[in-house]
Amino acid sequence: MTARSSTDANTSSLPPFPEGWYFIATRDAIHKAKLVQRTWMGQQIVVWCDAAGKICVAKSVCPHMGADLGPDAGGSIMHGRLVCPFHGFEFDTSGQCVDTPSGAPARSARLALFDVHEIEGLIFAWWGIGGRPPQWQLPDNPLRGDDWTGYQIRTIRFAGHPQVTSENSVDIAHLSYIHGYHNVTSETPVLIDGPRLESRWSFSSTRKIAKFGKLTMDVSVIAHVIGLGYSCVEFQEHSIGIDAQLWVLATPVDGTLIDLSIVSRMRTLHQPKRPIVGLKLLPTRMRAPIMNKFIADSLLGDVQQDVVIWSRQHYVPRPRLVGTDGEIGKYREYCGQFYPGERHCVSSRL
Repeated sequence: MTARSSTDANTSSLPPFPEGWYFIATRDAIHKAKLVQRTWMGQQIVVWCDAAGKICVAKSVCPHMGADLGPDAGGSIMHGRLVCPFHGFEFDTSGQCVDTPSGAPARSARLALFDVHEIEGLIFAWWGIGGRPPQWQLPDNPLRGDDWTGYQIRTIRFAGHPQVTSENSVDIAHLSYIHGYHNVTSETPVLIDGPRLESRWSFSSTRKIAKFGKLTMDVSVIAHVIGLGYSCVEFQEHSIGIDAQLWVLATPVDGTLIDLSIVSRMRTLHQPKRPIVGLKLLPTRMRAPIMNKFIADSLLGDVQQDVVIWSRQHYVPRPRLVGTDGEIGKYREYCGQFYPGERHCVSSRL
């Protein structure tokens, strides 16, 4: 699902492209499309996969004579190689030109590539300020065991900034006021280790489930934030026994708009601790996928409530915080590392 706000968020005091890893697409989507083109971090990129399964993310500019390499311009994939629509130069996933219509590869012609990292079929690329190489890595496999559902992915596009959206990981005060959560409690102080931030909180929430009634959940979460484009949330619902893993992935598009993708998957519900409204008669294999869809849709609803605020929000570098604002000031200090060399204020001075 994609939505677009007509109102631009006033985040002009923040550079639009913080350094870090940012979501591109799923491996499945790349396989299906063969050649994907995106506006990503203010520029056009192309993405494809070769026969060996290697993913390439490159600027959508041919180094020969500057042609656009996207599919709408005629770019194509042949035998795992990207073919320029202008002169037929072929590039492999290392970025090297390996063939031309004359048969002689142009050895000096190389695509401008971005470093790639994959987590459970989610493809990320590194954006470095001034072209810097990756300064840290994302985890390889955050899941435990093989009894997990497939993904539910929801994406919404709006005017915003990834620092502002990621601030939700520590802004627990808004959870009750905006989303109607109850008993919202911060479990431990926020932990910061370089680009990694961990935040833990718990809450209860009552939601409508299909046409069958209401479902009250008692939830604890651990949010693992690594840079401003990546957050992986361990989600546990205690009264039923739900284990879920959520990714919240904010990706700048053009300096004004961002794509916020919510990705969820859930562990198989073998023996729920209590009956689940409308699902108690279903086979075990169907319970988790249906509940996963319910969780994904509920989270999207929460995000849409936030977007009303985010898309109109003025960034205040020195917010007038109160005691119930938790560790927003600590989070702002953490964010400064993702703007190396930039002269601006991203932190609050408390």
